[in-house]
Amino acid sequence: MTKTPSHRTFEPAPDIRSRLSSSERRALGKGRRDAFSRERQAEWSEPPGRTDPVQSLIDSSERRIPSLLPIRYARMAESPLAFLRGAAAVMAGDLGTSPSSGLRVQACGDCHVMNFGVYASAEGTPIFDINDFDETLPAPFEWDVKRLATSLVLAGRQAQLGEKAVRRTARIAVRAYREHLGLLAERDPFHIWHSRVDVKKALQGIKDAKEREHQERRVSGLDATNPAYDDFPKLATPSGKGWRIKDNPPLIFHFGVAADDTDGLGAAALFRHYRETLPEDRRILYDRYRFVDAAFKVVGVGSVGTFCAIGLFMTPDDAPLFLQIKEARPSVLAPYAGESLYGNQGQRVVVGQRIIQAASDLFLGWTEDAQAKRHFYVRQLKDRKLAAIGQAMQTESLEFYANLCGSALARAHARSGDAAEISGYLGSSETFDAAVEAFAIAYARQCEADHRRLLKAIEDGVLPARADPPARKNQDRV
Repeated sequence: MTKTPSHRTFEPAPDIRSRLSSSERRALGKGRRDAFSRERQAEWSEPPGRTDPVQSLIDSSERRIPSLLPIRYARMAESPLAFLRGAAAVMAGDLGTSPSSGLRVQACGDCHVMNFGVYASAEGTPIFDINDFDETLPAPFEWDVKRLATSLVLAGRQAQLGEKAVRRTARIAVRAYREHLGLLAERDPFHIWHSRVDVKKALQGIKDAKEREHQERRVSGLDATNPAYDDFPKLATPSGKGWRIKDNPPLIFHFGVAADDTDGLGAAALFRHYRETLPEDRRILYDRYRFVDAAFKVVGVGSVGTFCAIGLFMTPDDAPLFLQIKEARPSVLAPYAGESLYGNQGQRVVVGQRIIQAASDLFLGWTEDAQAKRHFYVRQLKDRKLAAIGQAMQTESLEFYANLCGSALARAHARSGDAAEISGYLGSSETFDAAVEAFAIAYARQCEADHRRLLKAIEDGVLPARADPPARKNQDRV
């Protein structure tokens, strides 16, 4: 395999950089082009000795729940975009063994079009942002940009757009990233930290009047009520002991007889440890509820087979709260960008999310099962109404959605990275945009080839595959 380049250094040292003006840091960024030009960002061809993607999937399935792996592989087999979603480790290896700018940010690590969406702030304001952080880690900024652009190429082809439209969509996202980062580089750190993509304002950018009005009606129908009330009748049922999560195999099911017996892990004990990671003010809110049940829930594509459960909490007056507890494994970026500073991988995810997101979940925390040596993070179950809005925007206006994704990614990177230095590297021309567009086209072809390898492995019986039941297909993916 190609020797792993070092992506772990910051230059100059932080104490020196803190004394430089924004114009001086822009000059530093521009100087980085000498070591790694913007044009070279276009480079991709399958290197000799590249790890077989099917073998990478097998390796990444270690310690996953074997009975769920057929669902994982079947979901990845649906399309090249689905393969990309489930193969974060494959692309991490490809990016991590290639040269980079060395300009680091708190990277999402799994930055694709399906990991952006709409969620509500604590005040109930709809916000557009990144919403998945399982792989977050400090890493070169362009890794996220390239993965996003590649996903847009594959999404455009899946939507049967023409090749010019596909290229334009990827270019729009990269241009939005570059231009928005340039604007943020001119602002003070306080403004950068508190900037956000307000969905209601963003919708004004939809050119088609009918579509804009349709999306505005969807958003205006939202309120700040607890989204658990929407999920409650679908996910819970009365039992002799009060309330219980409904079994809906193979996607939602209980492991044992006892309510807290989940895959040999005591959910109640995990939530008790989680409580200690909450800020004291959040503990007051959390303590208004009591744990009543937990069940396993299959989610996503890449996450299928890892431990993920939902916990049902109730007040004495039957007000519900659903919390999702999800296994956190080492980031796929770690072999190339460096190990996390945090011993608990759940803490890595929580800290990364708090750095990246404009407004994070009130109930974010982490926990562990020391005996099983497994780490977890906890958050509220995602609001399906808001997720549906993001999905609709993506489907109905991919170019508009690409612009939103690029802007949101720039805002996220500016919080942890040096916006001025990155902007200096990017410049004001479209050189970087064109290079990443070219990379995305080339790497999308790689994903399509890897997807064919996956289909062949399934056909040959190397990998098992079991599709979701038709009635449940495309459900429980978040």
